Amino acid sequence: MTKLDFPVLKTKTVDKKRYYITPEGNEYPSITTVLSPRNKEGLMKWRKKVGEDVANHICNKAATRGTKVHKMCEDYLNGLDMEHHKKDFLPWCLFNELKKQTFDNISDVIGQELVLYSDKYKVAGRTDLIAEYKGKLSIVDFKTSTNERKDSYNENYYIQTSAYAEMFEELTGNSINQIVILVVTEDGIVQEFIKDKKEYIPLLEETLNEWYKK
Repeated sequence: MTKLDFPVLKTKTVDKKRYYITPEGNEYPSITTVLSPRNKEGLMKWRKKVGEDVANHICNKAATRGTKVHKMCEDYLNGLDMEHHKKDFLPWCLFNELKKQTFDNISDVIGQELVLYSDKYKVAGRTDLIAEYKGKLSIVDFKTSTNERKDSYNENYYIQTSAYAEMFEELTGNSINQIVILVVTEDGIVQEFIKDKKEYIPLLEETLNEWYKK
């Protein structure tokens, strides 16, 4: 399959919630916005335990780290010069571990940072990477983490990438069943999680139903 072009969708923010405006003028919430209330109780307990200032510092640090590593992955796969990234020492080290251990499995890139949407599910979002992974067309997401992640911690990620797979099929007619989460931790451990989207479609539908009820 060759690279595909998708329309660039405008976004708007309402009450700190992101919406994408489709070519037909529909306003659909981002899948990350829809998923944000899931399992929030544990996050709120953690914030209460460590305090708001510490929690904000940790979250901002993690977000910055993740953004930088993701940009390095994107630039590398696009064949761009990487020299300027070396100034960010930790993200650069994490990127290189991720590249060394997983990028040989990536081929036939369809697109990066593609904005997708679904009229069926009334949701939209931006996916990190659509490519072959170990020979199967996949939705691939890059994640950074302070510590190793248990499989159960990734449920929202699995629902999110399954949503992207459904959106992609609706827009193109090409099915994607494999979803891949690639995680690199601050101590250089790389984790690979490969799933079948079919396992998470019921959770996606349940989450969207709850969102639209509210």
